[in-house]
Amino acid sequence: MSSRTGKTISIIGVPMDLGADLRGVDMGPSAIRIAGVGERLGKLGYRIVDLGNVGVPHANIAEKGPARMKYVASIRVACLELADAVERALLNRTQPLVLGGDHSIALGTLAGLARFGARSQQRFGLLWVDAHGDCNTAATTPSGNVHGMVLAMALGAGERSLVRLAGENLVPIVDPQRTVLFGVRDLDPGERKHIHKLGIRCITMREIDEHGVFQMMHDALAIVSGTTSGNGAGGFHVSFDIDSLDPRLAPGVGTPVPGGLTMREGHLIMELIADTKRMVSCELVEVNPVFDHANATAKVAVDLLESVFGARIL
Repeated sequence: MSSRTGKTISIIGVPMDLGADLRGVDMGPSAIRIAGVGERLGKLGYRIVDLGNVGVPHANIAEKGPARMKYVASIRVACLELADAVERALLNRTQPLVLGGDHSIALGTLAGLARFGARSQQRFGLLWVDAHGDCNTAATTPSGNVHGMVLAMALGAGERSLVRLAGENLVPIVDPQRTVLFGVRDLDPGERKHIHKLGIRCITMREIDEHGVFQMMHDALAIVSGTTSGNGAGGFHVSFDIDSLDPRLAPGVGTPVPGGLTMREGHLIMELIADTKRMVSCELVEVNPVFDHANATAKVAVDLLESVFGARIL
């Protein structure tokens, strides 16, 4: 295992389940901690600072809000707190590792990263690894769940209060030319339209089957690093939804889709990210212990996080 002595990882938990229909994903940060994420990353030579959890109200007491954008007010408040925590971590020269929770938390992570980028005159890319597109809006959503809209919001489409979460001058929160959706295999009709309209690269499981993870990740990393667009002033953020893996490997998710990434493909994705040395921040989301077996999915999550932070076979 390679040593990263002198570098610090700030772990931030976000026990959010308001962006999804099924309860239980709020226990994800605890499950990943129990699976030993701090200890495992510490063995790679990192200093680990666990900043605890962002405050999130329980669904039983949170205001439900509109049917086509459930719990939007409470999600916004939690994401603002997360944005502050991520920005502080980066200003303190540490690398944020955000543990979810449902994928709606990503808006807070990305807002904090965008604010930090504005201070340091950088823009960052985004690698979004997910079975789903997360590109609905209130007009197209079949469920009203914000975790299925969050990427569209980060790219400037959707609810105004969330689109502008990072600030009025930071819209869109992330650059579409440096954003890649990777591993997608389940899209709603409205998402297909939004993906084309937003102009982001979407690498589907078919492309991965045809060309392999290595080639598709080579293409994706060129985009998120800014090589393709010529705008590579900053690094990139990794948002990894554990449901990108096949459900046989990661059963503890709320929205499983058959035909996902294998374990070795997941590790290769993370290893190739680590090789670039340009990952600025990372989050792992959608671990739901209610649907898991003996915390297996959280253990897989920790294995993958170990790879993305630099663990090597030889």
